[in-house]
Amino acid sequence: MLLSGSDILVKTLIEQGCDTVFGYPGGQILNVYDSLYTHQKEINHILTAHEQGAAHAADGYARTTGKVGVVISTSGPGATNLVTGIATAYLDSIPMVAICGNVPTTQIGSDSFQEIDITGVTLPITKHNYFISTVEDLADTIREAFKLAKSGRPGPVLIDVPKDVQIAKCEYEPQPQVEAIKAFAAKDIRIKEAAEYINKASRPYIYFGGGVITANAQEEMQTLAEKIDAPIGCSLMGLSGIPTEHPRFLGMQGMHGHFASSMAMHNADLIISLGVRFNDRVTGNREKFAKGAKIIHIDVDGSELSKTVNAVCGLRGDVKLTLEKLLPLIKESKKPQWQERISSLKSEEENYLDNREALTPRRAILTLNKYLGENTAVATDVGQHQMWSAQNLTFKTPRRFVSSGGLGTMGFGLGAAIGAAFGTKERSVLVTGDGSFGMCLNELATAVSYNIPIVIMIMNNGVLGMVRQWQTLFYEKHYSNSILGRKIDFAALSRAFGADGEEVSTPEELDNALKKAFESKGVYVIDCKIDKDEFVLPMLPPGGSMDDIITQLEVQK
Repeated sequence: MLLSGSDILVKTLIEQGCDTVFGYPGGQILNVYDSLYTHQKEINHILTAHEQGAAHAADGYARTTGKVGVVISTSGPGATNLVTGIATAYLDSIPMVAICGNVPTTQIGSDSFQEIDITGVTLPITKHNYFISTVEDLADTIREAFKLAKSGRPGPVLIDVPKDVQIAKCEYEPQPQVEAIKAFAAKDIRIKEAAEYINKASRPYIYFGGGVITANAQEEMQTLAEKIDAPIGCSLMGLSGIPTEHPRFLGMQGMHGHFASSMAMHNADLIISLGVRFNDRVTGNREKFAKGAKIIHIDVDGSELSKTVNAVCGLRGDVKLTLEKLLPLIKESKKPQWQERISSLKSEEENYLDNREALTPRRAILTLNKYLGENTAVATDVGQHQMWSAQNLTFKTPRRFVSSGGLGTMGFGLGAAIGAAFGTKERSVLVTGDGSFGMCLNELATAVSYNIPIVIMIMNNGVLGMVRQWQTLFYEKHYSNSILGRKIDFAALSRAFGADGEEVSTPEELDNALKKAFESKGVYVIDCKIDKDEFVLPMLPPGGSMDDIITQLEVQK
């Protein structure tokens, strides 16, 4: 059938199983928006307050569904406003397709109004990007973009579509939904090597990240842990990968990880790493990281193997398929001495937990846990509240922790919570700080306009908490520009947007507010007042090792 480029674009999105897109219209993408209007019964478009919010919403949708998130913007500033959202998805390996309008091909390079070389801008933060010069290339390019975004190590792909390509016509033939490039297991010789190391280990530790969730390898990972009597820890991106209350799960490790998880990794003689990176927040001082441990690393992205720490055995391949071939080679064994050490670490961790009765950050998150359903997605922004959430939230279902890990994007949370609500088709939760919320609160307009059920809990301490924590510990309490001192009444502000909101300052008030929030049908904002000197602990000092871990401070005793 003969169709315009804009109709081909929209019909190809529908063809590829896309039911929801997020975006913001503008002059050089209006033809696509006209086609979205025509096909509004087949594809849902969510108009956000800002293109960055749209990108984060597409990201949140992708994280909770495993599908490709789609965001659409116009040229120029519309396209550049996507950059932070694209980079966030790239650093966390989230499948996304970003579609931008651009000036007509005849005007490219002439500094036309709102012209930008967005493919050049985003080259380092996409798996690939495309500039469409002829309408005949459009449908197949979109299909290729979807395939690439969800294959191997997922990530964002950008398509730049000039206006004359949107207007031009050509024949369109519907195609089946593309499949990801077929996954493969690591080489047999590497799997055999790994099995030999695992069977010899006396203190094995399994460390996993978002790659296990992407590969749906949770069952195989748990089977491996049972066979070799190993504890399990994870990176920030691995949270919700297995139930929080799984008896072998020690929680997140690293700079602000659980004490038992971090120390078990430090004391292990073998670290089995599954779909995860070894960045600085994980290792601390790499010269001192897990000196007594050999490392086995399984990852679909071969560039991660021995990139920052050396692995004695690097296995490039899909985590699930590789574990399926590895498990029959593993001898079942019990390790009572190792389990005794793990129990001792868990008991020691109990001594460090903050059990004060006041409205502490930990008390706030534990109270929130009481209201979370098995399918509730919790998004966060970035800062202290993110770490308190990572340490204390309880999850039962994969893909329900939505947080910016690699880029650490303040302002990510509300857009992501909106996308998560569409992805799960249920109420979502945002845990944020007053600093982060100030960067994204414009998306309250989106949440209220679409009557999206979201509970927003602001951990409000009046400062940039993580910055202040570092200034306290390492900068002689020079609180340079970390004291916000804002007089915002978030409860009143939420009502101005059309949401409900209230302020709380005691555990009882928070409990009552959460009860009302989860019974509400729309957006409910809770301004949770906490002390400015609350710290995230444990903490690994920058450049330090696990021997330097900080577990308690006088200010919190």
